[in-house]
Amino acid sequence: MRFTPFLTAALVCAFTYMLILERETLLAFAGVEKEETVEEPVSNRIEDKPPVSVMVLKSKAKPVERGIVLRGQTAAFRLLDVKSETSGQVISTPLRAGTMVGEGELLCRLDEGTKKASLAEAKARLAEAQANNNASASLVQKGYASETTAISRVAQLEAAQAAVDRAEKEMDHLEIHAPFSGILETDTAEFGALMQPGATCARILELNPIKLVGFATEQQVKRIAVGGTAGARLIGGETVVGKLTFISRSSDPQTRTFKVEVTVPNENLKIRDGSTAEIYIALSGETGHLLPQSSLTLNDEGVIGVRVVNGETAKFMPVNIINETSDGFWVSGLGETAEVIVVGQEYVVTGRRVTVTYQQDES
Repeated sequence: MRFTPFLTAALVCAFTYMLILERETLLAFAGVEKEETVEEPVSNRIEDKPPVSVMVLKSKAKPVERGIVLRGQTAAFRLLDVKSETSGQVISTPLRAGTMVGEGELLCRLDEGTKKASLAEAKARLAEAQANNNASASLVQKGYASETTAISRVAQLEAAQAAVDRAEKEMDHLEIHAPFSGILETDTAEFGALMQPGATCARILELNPIKLVGFATEQQVKRIAVGGTAGARLIGGETVVGKLTFISRSSDPQTRTFKVEVTVPNENLKIRDGSTAEIYIALSGETGHLLPQSSLTLNDEGVIGVRVVNGETAKFMPVNIINETSDGFWVSGLGETAEVIVVGQEYVVTGRRVTVTYQQDES
């Protein structure tokens, strides 16, 4: 029987024992010095590192410039087809489309025809009825006529007066005047044209002020109110500002949207009726901070926020984005005032000391 395998196994077990349980004794026997634990230098701690230079924006909470955008179009403040109320031939020189007219200005004059004679006849019958009524009243007083006869004479007098009133109205209707100041969209009726009741003399538009008409969804209409500030960007690029003056109480049965009207000034009449407009209606009642886009960052958990100065150190503050504009983001969650790091925030973490240079708040 050979003892070599047993001896080898015994030596391996002894070496393993010494290596694991008697490591220090084995290392000392082999002449290896004990490794000393090196502590991290105090200077590597965040609070003891040199401060980082950062630029800080002192920001105050302001009303948020927030709103909803609607697609719509411009519309004349008033548009009316001025129509004739009587018949007759036009005897006035026509006014051409594009002419500015004032309230009460003559648009069309009709030939009086037989209307003047009809008025004279009505007046004559009125005089006759008045005489008959006076005579009837005197006879009734003396007992020579019945009350029924007197009542009949009064009725004839009132009928004659009504005929005079109608004839005078017909004479008044021979002249058609502008009901309000505006601009003619069509020529007035041509000289010599025969007008009938209901025929159009001219179409007139009032363009100052002018309306912007759009349609809001059920969710949008809950967030707006009459009197709010609104504006629009027109198809030509120009912008206008006005007030929200009307919100429909009844929705369109097909689209379930509500009509919204904004009134804006149009002193030079450059805005035309029916132009495409992108309507912006501002919302109020919310405050926030307007910060540059570059100031926003993410923490290790992926939460969006900004780094602010907290005493002499930096601190991460989560924020909620309220609205986006060309000047930056409106955010909430920072309180009434905040010192937001806008340059150098990439090089600091919470607790890192900072050296601050302030930037003026231009928002």
